[in-house]
Amino acid sequence: MRRALAGIALAVTSMVALSFLIPLALLVREQARDRVTTAAEQRAAALSPVLALTTRRADVQQAVAELGSADQLVVRLPDGGFVGTPHASEEALDRAVRGRETLAVDTADGWAYLQPVVLRGDRVAVVEAYVPAADLTRGVTASWGVMALLAVGLVGGSVLVADRLGARVEPDGPPELQEAGAAFNTMADRVVDLLAVERELVADLSHRLRTPLTALYLEADRMGATPSARRVTEAAGQLERELDSIIAAARTPLAAAQLAGTGAGTAKPCDVAEVVAMRLDFWSVLAAQQDRPFERSLTPRPAPVAFPEDDLAAVVDALIGNVFRHTPQGTRFVVRVERRDRHVRLTVDDAGPGVADPEAALTRGVSVGGSTGLGLDIVARAARTADGELTITRAPLGGARVTVSFALADARAAGGGDR
Repeated sequence: MRRALAGIALAVTSMVALSFLIPLALLVREQARDRVTTAAEQRAAALSPVLALTTRRADVQQAVAELGSADQLVVRLPDGGFVGTPHASEEALDRAVRGRETLAVDTADGWAYLQPVVLRGDRVAVVEAYVPAADLTRGVTASWGVMALLAVGLVGGSVLVADRLGARVEPDGPPELQEAGAAFNTMADRVVDLLAVERELVADLSHRLRTPLTALYLEADRMGATPSARRVTEAAGQLERELDSIIAAARTPLAAAQLAGTGAGTAKPCDVAEVVAMRLDFWSVLAAQQDRPFERSLTPRPAPVAFPEDDLAAVVDALIGNVFRHTPQGTRFVVRVERRDRHVRLTVDDAGPGVADPEAALTRGVSVGGSTGLGLDIVARAARTADGELTITRAPLGGARVTVSFALADARAAGGGDR
């Protein structure tokens, strides 16, 4: 048991650490590059007013010396001469002169920023701010080393704790010691059960991270076909793959009794219609990009439920996210919130292919569409926690209809209600 717990702690903690360290490492490298390139652009911009006043070589050389070294700040004069040694190719310099456009180019040994300056008489000078390759990654290796040491420390600590928690004693000696030993073993068994609950929560929280991942993909699309957008997309894809690995490793059956007495019972009431409206505003951006027409029908009456707002938002995201993941682009969907006498009903219809086996779709960890299979399970457990239920049927649009009911806060406090 001790070896199994240590192995589980090693695997889960390592994947969690990697899922955050990899994007963080890429972000550190990007910030280090942005810091030096921004400084180079500022040096180039500071030289432009000097060129507007004079292009005498001696004056320009003095200005370059005051702003930076001659190796990192170069000026191509209107007559074709240079102050300093250029690093950008002749083709890039000619392009900056002819097109009068600002360029950022990678060179064999670094990065160069070309800024044209239009002078009187339609003459053009070009300021080149150069950054060596070593400066682009200065401090990155040290930061990566610190993060790696922290990750090793966290993983090692989790393995040590798991090993201690897995220890057992052999009851022996006087009756009092035997009773104490039996109580210790009972406590250890309870800890094993709690670890299973913790792994379950890791899987669910990892699933929730898909919503901010979608936001990252949207931001990358808005940035267009740029190197930064490509790097963001690659990092988000890596993070999504790591999350899938975490979900697969942490997925274990969860007894409903272990969650009894937690969750919605003591939560501050939130309004279902308000939460659904807020999440629909988020998903509407992606719906517009994918040409997905959608309708909303939200009850104007208050619909409070004794359920955490964050958990309810996760339920809505899981339902709408399933429509986006399991139906083709352009597929229509409808979201409704209806208030009944003692409960609130949330319904999501789509015009997709539907769910061939609703019973299998509600089985934890079983996916009918190639995903992790946790989305509908999160919704089902949320409905049970809020004294409701989840059903999957055929929608009038031809696809799937997923209906979730939640007991109204006042109805639940009164001790039950119809569904």
